[in-house]
Amino acid sequence: MTGLVTVIGPTAVGKTKLSVEIATECGGEIINADSRQVYRLMDIGTAKPTAEERKQAIHHLVDIRDPHETYSLGSFVRAASDVINNNERMDILSILCGGSGQYVWGLLDGWNVPATPPNQAFRLQKEREAERDGKVALYEQLFQIDPVRAEAIDPRNLRRVIRALEIYHVTGLKPSEIPSRGATSYSSLIIGLTMARSDLYARIDNRVDAMMAEGFLDEVEYLKSVGYTLGQGALASPGYTELGMHLDGSITLEEAVQKTKYETHRLARKQYSWFKSSDSRIQWLDAMDPNLLLNALRLVKDSMP
Repeated sequence: MTGLVTVIGPTAVGKTKLSVEIATECGGEIINADSRQVYRLMDIGTAKPTAEERKQAIHHLVDIRDPHETYSLGSFVRAASDVINNNERMDILSILCGGSGQYVWGLLDGWNVPATPPNQAFRLQKEREAERDGKVALYEQLFQIDPVRAEAIDPRNLRRVIRALEIYHVTGLKPSEIPSRGATSYSSLIIGLTMARSDLYARIDNRVDAMMAEGFLDEVEYLKSVGYTLGQGALASPGYTELGMHLDGSITLEEAVQKTKYETHRLARKQYSWFKSSDSRIQWLDAMDPNLLLNALRLVKDSMP
């Protein structure tokens, strides 16, 4: 069976479990669309697929970056597209699974995202140079590097000048020589999992308690011990921030756990804002329905050519 199935919904709703079951039944492979599960060392707090689940189905785009490394929408779209296209050639079903709405829609709708992720430190440096030396000085830098690109930009448009310099700084290539193309959009059955908000919050709270029992605090303590700043970058995530505050002595462990639950509730609400009940593209299923898998498999089989 070939094609693309997407499983979306808020955190803790059961996306991974259903995706693994679909993959097992249909011989599919799972593509992670969670913006935190890509990072190594962040296992418990991101609720990565378990070792058993990874044995049952191949998972792509999990554990591919260290927490200090950049991973952007553009990185995801290119990597996920490569997996989908390869699976298509091999006649393998791809199952996109995750709650990061920007990643899901960026891939499915073919958003034209920059090939080079933003480098905030470089941008700040160039903005300071412009304040000190004037916009023209930065434009002249670009003209020396890539006159073709420079001639296509208004010298007064500082943002575009800095972006062109940034591309050269990161890639070593002239911006005018990098081909520009929009991303490919994908046709997909989109299965949305949902449940009553009170039930979802209870499930989140139970999962946070289970994470703590599994050693979440130890995981956070280790990340801090090897030099990572909790609450910044990839670690600006529910649990890592709050447990970091506890390790710094700002709050008690009990307060950190409770704050983690509240922040995860807020994350779930944010995810629902990306996946709206009124969106006709999404086939919504009750995550607590005992016939969930049967209903999902029926949708999958009906959507395949």
